[in-house]
Amino acid sequence: MSEDKDARPFAVYGTTLVSRLFIGTAQYPSPSVLSDALCASGAEVVTVSLRRESGASRAGEHFWTLIREQGLRVLPNTAGCRTVKEAVTTAQMAREVFETSWIKLEVIGEDDTLQPDVFGLVEAAGILSREGFQVFPYTTDDLVVAEKLLAAGCEVLMPWAAPIGSGRGLNNPYALRSLRGHFPDIPLIVDAGIGTPSHAVAAMEMGYDAILLNTAIAKAGDPVAMARAFALGVEAGRLAYLSQPMEPRDMAAPSTPMSGLAFRDTA
Repeated sequence: MSEDKDARPFAVYGTTLVSRLFIGTAQYPSPSVLSDALCASGAEVVTVSLRRESGASRAGEHFWTLIREQGLRVLPNTAGCRTVKEAVTTAQMAREVFETSWIKLEVIGEDDTLQPDVFGLVEAAGILSREGFQVFPYTTDDLVVAEKLLAAGCEVLMPWAAPIGSGRGLNNPYALRSLRGHFPDIPLIVDAGIGTPSHAVAAMEMGYDAILLNTAIAKAGDPVAMARAFALGVEAGRLAYLSQPMEPRDMAAPSTPMSGLAFRDTA
């Protein structure tokens, strides 16, 4: 394998990460299960919502303490925002609360699928980039939108695999492969729609840099075991990609040498 970006450590906005699994922190049955699942996943980055913090009751204080004790890097998100103004304001507040310039930018455009409003997303990404944010945009797998997000200042892209929380896996493998092929040097993180470790493996085998998920672990019968399964799946998919898998064939090819076979007279 040549000495290229595939052999280098995974880095986003100048931060090198060992784990290629990003974990969401919502919907877990208890704080202790969340804590154990985070440990089992080996994740270094967790996504959190500003709504976890309540200025009046400080309802999120215990959660925030848990995250700090784990020593994890926080990626705040603008989950639920549907306008540029709302997303930008939420990001600005999150920077103050969580003391980080990282922001997972969501601008939702459709209620049933939670598909991003890509027009608002590009506009908000430009505003936040100019304000010094390091933007992780939750986007579709559209190549034109990807180009505009990069031009707006994003240095990483996070295309969906399927609608948030659907667990459907890779709805459009062709589009995801095209995105990877068009942007070989841009960190690409599959965000949303992953339901099982096999889905994560498939994305990583395409050459994606990381996986971000929440529901698939939080809503599993055993979130801790599932977190470990996803950690292994991401690692397996990455190793398979780096190992340069064999190309599929239409016809059989014997794996056992034909030489040395005993002569058989068929007459």
